[in-house]
Amino acid sequence: MFNISSIYPKKEGYRFDFDYYLNKHMPMSIELLSGAKGFKGVSVECGVEIDEPRIESSYVAMCHYYFDSLENFMVAFMPHAKELQGDIVNYTNIEPTIQINEVKITKQQYT
Repeated sequence: MFNISSIYPKKEGYRFDFDYYLNKHMPMSIELLSGAKGFKGVSVECGVEIDEPRIESSYVAMCHYYFDSLENFMVAFMPHAKELQGDIVNYTNIEPTIQINEVKITKQQYT
């Protein structure tokens, strides 16, 4: 399984509209990609700050798509790349870092 992540690092003067991202961009993205062969799931994480002890997150947000193979992701993503990447300016001025990983171990348990 492969994890394709868009990671939004904090930078001075950043703008990130979580309402737009979570309610417009991600539903569009999920609709376009989730029906593709090999799609396994998606998660979005938002960085948090802790006051005591003071810990600042390095990233504003992360989005992780999971596919059986990198090829499955590319077949799903490429026809929509221009639309999805073009929408970034609507929610942030951060250029995302793209990280592609082969998942070796995963276990999730939500209650």
